[in-house]
Amino acid sequence: MIPFVMQYPETQYTFVDAVLAILVFSGIILLPVLLPVAATDNGAQSTTGSNSSGTFKNLDKLAMGNVQEKSPRLWAFLLGVYWVSFVTYYVLWKAYKHVLNMRAGAKSSPEVKPEEFTVLVRDIPAAPPGQSMKDHVDSFFQALHPETFYRSMIVTDNKKANKIWEELEGYRKKLARTEVVYAESKTTSKPEGERPTNRIGFLGLVGEKVDTINHCNEKINELLPKLEAEQEITVREKQKAAALVFFNSKPAAISAAQTIHSQKIDTWTVMEAPEPRQVLWTNLPRKFYERQIRSFVVYGIVFLTVFFYMIPITFVSAFTTLKNLKKYLPFLKKIVAQPEIKTVLEAFLPQIALLVFMALLPTLLVFLSKEEGIPSESHAVRAASGKYFYFVVFNVFLGVTIGGALFDSLKTIINHPKQVITLLGSSLPKSATFFLTFVALKFFVGYGLELSRLVPLIIFHLKKRFLCKTEAEVKEAWAPGDFGYATRVPNDMLIITIVLCYSVIAPIIIPFGVVYFGLGWLVARNQALKVYVPNYESNGRMWPHLHARIIASLILYQITMFGYIGILRKFYYAPFLIPVIVSSFVFAYVCKKHFYLAFLNTPLEVACRGTKEIPNMESIYTAYIPPCLGTERLEDDDQFEDARSFSLKTAP
Repeated sequence: MIPFVMQYPETQYTFVDAVLAILVFSGIILLPVLLPVAATDNGAQSTTGSNSSGTFKNLDKLAMGNVQEKSPRLWAFLLGVYWVSFVTYYVLWKAYKHVLNMRAGAKSSPEVKPEEFTVLVRDIPAAPPGQSMKDHVDSFFQALHPETFYRSMIVTDNKKANKIWEELEGYRKKLARTEVVYAESKTTSKPEGERPTNRIGFLGLVGEKVDTINHCNEKINELLPKLEAEQEITVREKQKAAALVFFNSKPAAISAAQTIHSQKIDTWTVMEAPEPRQVLWTNLPRKFYERQIRSFVVYGIVFLTVFFYMIPITFVSAFTTLKNLKKYLPFLKKIVAQPEIKTVLEAFLPQIALLVFMALLPTLLVFLSKEEGIPSESHAVRAASGKYFYFVVFNVFLGVTIGGALFDSLKTIINHPKQVITLLGSSLPKSATFFLTFVALKFFVGYGLELSRLVPLIIFHLKKRFLCKTEAEVKEAWAPGDFGYATRVPNDMLIITIVLCYSVIAPIIIPFGVVYFGLGWLVARNQALKVYVPNYESNGRMWPHLHARIIASLILYQITMFGYIGILRKFYYAPFLIPVIVSSFVFAYVCKKHFYLAFLNTPLEVACRGTKEIPNMESIYTAYIPPCLGTERLEDDDQFEDARSFSLKTAP
């Protein structure tokens, strides 16, 4: 579940609140009106049939499929579509206003945030001969913002410096761990203890055997001057065409971020800077047209993944059969021949392959989103979330309702092609039972695992028992991370899509949706307040994404109802649904024009409410210095900041 749009515990009108309001207000009218209308009309039983069995068979009598074709009763279902649509418009409008006010409150807070005094500058043209990139940027902004410009930080190629820094940090952690092991080895009978040793060859299995403590100290002393030398080379010789520019006031930074600084679209691109924790440094220097091309390529790959993902799944499923495993991996023959193992593999191996692929998909989509050249982590998560939403809607929702009908009724379609639309339409009410149980399983199983956190608990205790020696390692193993919006958002959006699309076809699904989001609100609130720790703060930037996806689900619902009522139920007045479909597009357009700009850019009115005095600009500047470019020698805080600031100045 998505607990809080802005990761603030006091947020009241969240995504879950909005969805709950939509479902509750819709159910207040639909359940007492549509269920009796459907249950008291048995004329359609012979034409639609049923997919249900056992106790679920009676549920089909509560669906629209139980109403006769061309029946005047269909007016109730048609008007139900209008009711759900207008409830959604009202709730989303109120929610948008509330989140906008919450965002303004966070942005106007007196707390000093480095990103509010900083702008990101990309697509910097080449510096004139004899001038460094830093001097080029400084002179440009000094001329345009003479009173408010503070200084600039040129983005550099930090790959080599970062590699050395990571190696150095690795030896420091290893040294701390080894010292704990050495201290634990000291006993009353053996007060001198046993100094740990290790081999320095491949994976510590081969090579010369050395004293681990001495070896780590030697490597640290060797890497420190190497890192300092690489820092100087990086800052002076590896400058890129991107920079962070700092201003001495929030309004000045906000005004600069929303001002066109060049006549050409592909030079001096200025925007609000991401939070320091969010910056994707390797993406900042990417050129304007390179980002456009990368975006097209990534969306092409995503399109192929969404529409043809069954190809790799089929291949993996075919390969992972016992017959093929024995054929291509003959060394496994004796293992899979065991009766117990054979039974388990035959039952679960293809499903495990599918689950592994689905588990890897979000990681793939986040990677692809970052490859577009997106500058911040939160933006990449929003982009990946959108891609995953379309994937699950197409392959889970449409795949079950439409794909199932096509495959199950292939013989009928071949013999009677004109019945394709009728078969697809008739599958909609039948699939309601499947989705009803799907939603129920999601909150029974999913929330149980989420509350218990059984898997993370087992992993933590295994790490603590066999891997963790220092307090820092135990703390790192216990860290719960954040909510994982890239997967949680699409999964919750899938549920609201399912419940909306079947809210009129089978209104009995609405209580299940209410229970899902109601329990989800309680569980997510608990996890947000007591478990998860956010990696960054985006100040409600996710909300326009959620709003757009809810509208997309609503439009899919309206189109589905138009086709079902008009084609399968043969109701002549189905075209009366066209205006409500058009109104959804109009509503989305009006909301975007009315609210979205205040999310895309911070309004100057909001920026002026915040900090009035000039903060410590050096602390804001140093917040953006990558760890691999920080000094290693000074411990005093003030000297440390001054040294890091000085280390990034270019040579004259």
